[in-house]
Amino acid sequence: MKTPALLLALLTAAALTAADPIKVGEFACLTGKDATFGQSQHKGIQLALEELNAAGGVLGRPIELITEDNQSKPGESATIAKKLISRDKVIAVLGEVTSGRSLEVAPLAQGARIPMIATGATNPAVTQKGNYIFRVCFIDDFQGTVMAKFALTDLKARKVATLTSVSSAYSVGLAKFFKETFTAAGGTVVAEQKFSEGDKDFRAQLTAIKAANVDAVFVPGYYTEAALIARQARSLGLPMPLFGGDGWESEKLLEIGGDALNNSYYSTHFTPENKEPGVAEFVKKFKARWNGETPDAYAALGYDALYILVDAIKRAGGTDGPKLREALAATRNFSGASGSTTIDKDRNASKPATIITITDGKLKFHKTVAP
Repeated sequence: MKTPALLLALLTAAALTAADPIKVGEFACLTGKDATFGQSQHKGIQLALEELNAAGGVLGRPIELITEDNQSKPGESATIAKKLISRDKVIAVLGEVTSGRSLEVAPLAQGARIPMIATGATNPAVTQKGNYIFRVCFIDDFQGTVMAKFALTDLKARKVATLTSVSSAYSVGLAKFFKETFTAAGGTVVAEQKFSEGDKDFRAQLTAIKAANVDAVFVPGYYTEAALIARQARSLGLPMPLFGGDGWESEKLLEIGGDALNNSYYSTHFTPENKEPGVAEFVKKFKARWNGETPDAYAALGYDALYILVDAIKRAGGTDGPKLREALAATRNFSGASGSTTIDKDRNASKPATIITITDGKLKFHKTVAP
């Protein structure tokens, strides 16, 4: 004879199966040069999806996640977004980690009046594309300010060089905000070198930086280039600190850069070393689901993005675009894996930055900087 609890669970499962699912789109770089970004985002979203559906879905309906891989390629995200919106009829879009690919999708979501929640896209221009565009991470003017002050106060750097990817909206924007704050506070950017995404040889730029005799080098790029730059910098005899932004966040960073990354720092959105109950519980659940893997910032932000969307659906009482947009805009003090999220008037998340140091070939928590 079945117990009442079992009967209730079976009836709930049957009701969810019978109900039309709520379709949510995800676009991510699951393959290609930035693949760890997308894979982390997806694992976080998938964990949230499984938890939510196991608990009954939302408004008595299961959530169906439709995930598409943009392969880290320019232009692919826009194609994906058109499919998700027109053919799949998703009620919202989650992603992406990179700003450039998020900027491809934002105008399409805005035009369709479908909320988009960017996970790790920090360039301010993303949410400026319209009032249906949100994000669950801090933005680059804050991140640039944090790293400029860090260079001055923690690294005691007065003369720095920047090595910027001119083909990345993220890199260009972060370098700009860093320079503005650093120079306003009395520092000097004595060398500004540039590269393009996918470059593998940075020795000419680093040789010029070496000649400038700087105290530190700011590298506002993504993890592959940052790690290669570190290896080549050390081989050319540049011992000074290297530091960057959240684009460095990847398990591949140390795999590629190795010991050359010692005496380096970067800012990010999350650390598994945080002992706050909500963070510790997320780390425990993530490890259990993904075979012992430790979550990074983009896993935490992906997890929070889906939960924040579902919270807004509940408050909106449905999935109507304008009502859902209003509910998302009213998100305040949402407690999640990446901390407390409040959406401000510009649809950005006001959150602290975490600074990681690399010592003895390991990532270590250095400090937290509040907005």
